[in-house]
Amino acid sequence: MRIFLIVHLFLLILQSCAAQTVVKSNDPHIHYMGRMAFKQDAAELSWPGNSISINFSGTGVKALLKDQFGTNYFKVIVDDSLLPDLQLDSSKHVYTLVAGLPAGKHRLTLFKRTEWSFGKTWFYQFELAPNTTIGPAPAAKKRKIEFYGNSITCGYAVLDTTGQDRGSAPFEDHSLSYAAITARHFNAEYSCIAKSGIGVLVSWFPLIMPEMFDRQDATDEKSKWDFSQFKPDVVVINLFQNDSWLINQPQHAEFIHRFGSSRPTADQIVAAYQKFVQSIRRRYPQAKIICALGNMDATKKGSAWPGYISKAVANLHDTGISTHYFPYKDTPGHPAKHEQEAMAKDLISYIEHNIRW
Repeated sequence: MRIFLIVHLFLLILQSCAAQTVVKSNDPHIHYMGRMAFKQDAAELSWPGNSISINFSGTGVKALLKDQFGTNYFKVIVDDSLLPDLQLDSSKHVYTLVAGLPAGKHRLTLFKRTEWSFGKTWFYQFELAPNTTIGPAPAAKKRKIEFYGNSITCGYAVLDTTGQDRGSAPFEDHSLSYAAITARHFNAEYSCIAKSGIGVLVSWFPLIMPEMFDRQDATDEKSKWDFSQFKPDVVVINLFQNDSWLINQPQHAEFIHRFGSSRPTADQIVAAYQKFVQSIRRRYPQAKIICALGNMDATKKGSAWPGYISKAVANLHDTGISTHYFPYKDTPGHPAKHEQEAMAKDLISYIEHNIRW
């Protein structure tokens, strides 16, 4: 009987050790950042900047993932060092994230560098190397910041050094955007609600930001975000670049969809922006809201768009809402890496001098 109990206990210990090699998506040892949906046995990542982090002790980690279209890219960050980016395919299988590390304590982060037009990614579990154990979840950061933006905020074409301004997945890297750089500078928990081509009144596709800013799953209109789950100290809105182009294209399908045959008036533009900012304020009554614009031609000399934003903010009579305009970069295409860095430096300085958090 005693021998049986010893053997039984030994088997239980072996099972327990084996179980530690798999860390399921719902495991409390995982720290998630950004809006995500959790369905069945997976976390669904859609927004740019969604990230998954763990602490572990050992030599390596794999992940079981599936991508919707096989076009998303992820940054792999281990102990603050960048490893080669992970390009996913559309089949569900295990990817090696890191191997051969010195035995000891490490931290790993998967960071979604591409936006939701490239589809969702399903994360099912981490698989730990032999003799590797999971550690406590990385602690949530004290500060919190959220961005609402378009292609500039997504990091569209930031990796294209040819001047062709290519917006396909290999050339987009949200981690190099002014938004992500700013969040890292302040060591802040980070959420990014952004999509290339989106506007406040009109977009290059059928959705506008007021219709989808409250989504949990970016691709699902029925998936609504619980705003109590993340209460940012600072919200940055950088929208209107796409509106500034599309209101001058009366033949475009989305102009017709939104306006019919008549271009919106200045008062209508101001009212639409004001209403959207009020929507953000209702969700975040304590946040400092920065209504930004730029650095593309919506802020070039003579542009009316900064004035529309200033008037909308003035109409709100809210001391917690301010404006900040990035200087026009005066170069073709979307912001290059150094131009994103200049935007980040500008925004960081503005926050440091104007916001206490």
